Amino acid sequence: MDVKSAFAAQAYAAQRPATEADPAHRGGAAFAEVARDFMATMQSAEDTAKTSMVGGGDPHQLVRALAETELAVETAVTVRDKVVEAYQEILRMPV
Repeated sequence: MDVKSAFAAQAYAAQRPATEADPAHRGGAAFAEVARDFMATMQSAEDTAKTSMVGGGDPHQLVRALAETELAVETAVTVRDKVVEAYQEILRMPV
């Protein structure tokens, strides 16, 4: 019985690193970087729109900024929907 528990402890110790987080994986830092990029895109589009409203901006730049903003918002909404869908799927799992 004692030998089996020793083998079990060794097997557990060998498998434990598989369940630990990967130190190379950035996790929250990657999400923060994406959020900063999103905010930079939104700020750039807002600045371009302000410049165009006072008459000093290029209309082509305005259209490009609006297209980038639309793409960024659509991407954010899609990611949000996927997160909500995954959360709801987790809630439906039997315990």
